[in-house]
Amino acid sequence: MPRLKTISRYTLSLVFIGAGLLHFIKPEPYLRIMPPYLPWHRELVLISGVAEVALGLLLLPSRTRRGAAWGIIALLLAVFPANVYMAQTSGAGLGVAPWLLWARLPLQAVLILWAWWHTRPDEARATS
Repeated sequence: MPRLKTISRYTLSLVFIGAGLLHFIKPEPYLRIMPPYLPWHRELVLISGVAEVALGLLLLPSRTRRGAAWGIIALLLAVFPANVYMAQTSGAGLGVAPWLLWARLPLQAVLILWAWWHTRPDEARATS
């Protein structure tokens, strides 16, 4: 199990680092899914990109792992309104099938559970 958790941690880290970098490389899709009631769209996209990269990196060292996992959970909850808005607006013109947008919403719960697993102590450390 410790090996699986290590692979999981590195995979989750890469997912968040990659997604965060996309906020800078290709910010347009992120800008389009910003709900209109939120201010400072560009700034929020950049801040969330920085947060994703930072949390992905902080997930790797054992000292910062637990806090980073909780940070990822908080971030996923914070960006959920943008995902709902994207589904409500049929992808905000991004050309994604509406059923896929609605099916994507429960994926947030899966990502939260994935991150939550990394808030738990590693089995090898917990038993020693």
